[in-house]
Amino acid sequence: MTRAAFPKLLRSQIAFDIARAILDGFDKHYRLFRATSRQAKRYFERGAWAEAQRAARERIDFYDRRVQECVQLLEDEYSQADLSDDVWQELKLHYIGLLSDHAQPELAETFFNSVCCKLLHRSYFHNAYIFVRPVISTEYIDTRELAPTYKVYYPDADGVHFALKRIITNFQLNAPFASLTRDVEQVELRLAQLFGATRIEANHQIHVLSNLFFRNKGAYIVGRIINGNREYPFVVPILHDRKGHLVLDTVLFDPEQITVLFSFTRAYFLVDMEVPSSYVQFLRTLLPRKPRSEIYTILGLQKQGKTLFYRDYLQHLKHSSDRFDIAPGIRGLVMLVFALPSFPYVFKVIKDFYPPPKDTTRALIKQKYLLVKHHDRVGRMADTLEYSNVAFPRHRFSERLVAELEQFAPSMVEVDGDQLIIRHLYIERRMVPLNMWLAHADQDGDDVQLEHGIVEYGNAIKELVAANIFPGDMLYKNFGVTRHQRVVFYDYDEIEYVTDCNFRDIPPARTEEDEMASEPWYPVGKHDVFPEQFGQFLLGNPKIRRFFLQHHADLLTRDYWQARKQRILDGVVEDVYPYPQHVRFFHHVNTPAVPPPPFMEILENE
Repeated sequence: MTRAAFPKLLRSQIAFDIARAILDGFDKHYRLFRATSRQAKRYFERGAWAEAQRAARERIDFYDRRVQECVQLLEDEYSQADLSDDVWQELKLHYIGLLSDHAQPELAETFFNSVCCKLLHRSYFHNAYIFVRPVISTEYIDTRELAPTYKVYYPDADGVHFALKRIITNFQLNAPFASLTRDVEQVELRLAQLFGATRIEANHQIHVLSNLFFRNKGAYIVGRIINGNREYPFVVPILHDRKGHLVLDTVLFDPEQITVLFSFTRAYFLVDMEVPSSYVQFLRTLLPRKPRSEIYTILGLQKQGKTLFYRDYLQHLKHSSDRFDIAPGIRGLVMLVFALPSFPYVFKVIKDFYPPPKDTTRALIKQKYLLVKHHDRVGRMADTLEYSNVAFPRHRFSERLVAELEQFAPSMVEVDGDQLIIRHLYIERRMVPLNMWLAHADQDGDDVQLEHGIVEYGNAIKELVAANIFPGDMLYKNFGVTRHQRVVFYDYDEIEYVTDCNFRDIPPARTEEDEMASEPWYPVGKHDVFPEQFGQFLLGNPKIRRFFLQHHADLLTRDYWQARKQRILDGVVEDVYPYPQHVRFFHHVNTPAVPPPPFMEILENE
């Protein structure tokens, strides 16, 4: 659509040129985004895990770089005098016209917001100037000239085995399977369990998304089986075995397991999507409880996820009346955390000063959170949404929360009329702090839950270590429990790379006076870690101590940590599975697989 389409309304050549420049900036971004996503297939075929991880990290920065390029271009080309309020409003209308036949209009709208919010004062952050509300519908994007989002297979026509083989071979992976026939037979057995005595007949269809989902060392086939009016989601992970051959590792039907696979605690997938809204719509049929914001985010479109999250938040604020208040739990030394009871997220503001023993700065804390954003979170670190200049209704804040903000983070707070502006904050999914979860289990005498919490806590640490992350502060208060009863780390101000840590044993005391001294009798470097000391802070409760030593005593030894560090230094990329071990087909060793759970019963219970 050209400027001539609005001859009477839109007359500013500057507005049109800026709109065109912003859209060109977005198109460049998404072209590079897709190129990196396509390259993931080559990395997977070659088993080039380090290259794949580097590409995934670098792709996260593409968006901000393109936004900054666009801002710099506009600042260089146009003076402030050229950009009147009328020009800014006309600019948005031109941009809407340019998006009429676009394949990613919702992403382009968000890119427009990002650029304009860098150039405009926050008083302009409303729908007359930016896309507070979306304009272009993504429901029926014309795909006549685009690749189909998913492919349909009819097992009644060709037989189930042949249909499954076609699904896998159609992805044209340039690497040999160890035994595709064997693996497909395993999938058939699981299908038989899912459907019981019911055969896959003429009214069955299999819909499979056209491109693979890549993350870490796995490629994932994502689809659904349609049986009359019922739909069954499924995911098939493809891995490399020890000889470098491809194997189908399992097939996931359990909705909860699929939800965990797409969790906010994991790294973003790399998947080539021409029409991302169509992928999101397909995935919503598999994950009906997951908001669109989280689905966009897990697909690597985290800026779109932020936009949708903020729109959902504004709607919730409009239709609720409770007040923001200090979040329950032990108050941190670095972050001030508050929450809206009816909203399942917490808001975190970096304090202006940090009492001993904390030795950090605001810049360093932000750097740690950025590290987590770029790193493989292996299902054990919560993703965060970072915002600037967020306006809250002042009357919705409790007085004690306002007092805490003004006392501990005055540089981050500004009152503007009936609004309270927070200049920088992080938003995370709300979880039950592990220390509170364990305390409740202990008080209730629920040893099963207590043991589960400690087993999960140790597993979380070990999986973080596998991803080269040392939590730093390992106290239970820094971990949370999700609704799936998984333990997740969420306090990042002291994290370090395992490879940067020096794991040591405490040297023997030279004298009795050494043992009684309040200070260590041995030198302690900045990155020195003494694992045998962990028990002093973690194992005061006798039950917790018993469960911890039963399952995770190795975490208290230098040898464990040093061995894991050495494997990372040797270039080993560990296997961390985003699904339970018992559902895997072969485990890649000569041991029988554990029979899978009764999926039909699970689906009926859902």
